[in-house]
Amino acid sequence: MPVRKIRQVQLVGGKIRKLRKERKLTQSQLASKIGVQQSDLSRMEKGEYRVSLDTLFKILAEFDLGIGEFFDDVGRSPVSMDDVKLLRDIRALPEDDQKEIREFVGFKRARSLEGTDAAGSPGRSRRSSS
Repeated sequence: MPVRKIRQVQLVGGKIRKLRKERKLTQSQLASKIGVQQSDLSRMEKGEYRVSLDTLFKILAEFDLGIGEFFDDVGRSPVSMDDVKLLRDIRALPEDDQKEIREFVGFKRARSLEGTDAAGSPGRSRRSSS
């Protein structure tokens, strides 16, 4: 299964688990209510098993949710339009330039995590306690 599909299955499973726990249901209780085995529900929540539409609709009915509400934050991405533009700009460059940018970003990230900038001076660090 491609990585993107695996991630989608895990996101859906994680959302089901979150909703189940918010409603203080055990896997056995929810599985019984929707007519699946507890072990299958466990595998769905872990992203090891794809949730069928039929099962998803039973879960949505149990939680009194619409499909739009369920997927509202599942598909939400932390990528901004500026991020998309930057990626498009980079992809428009020749492959050698793209490689150079990747290497530079890796270098800057490593330096940032170390707490110094490229010149070796104290820089902006995500680990700093300011």
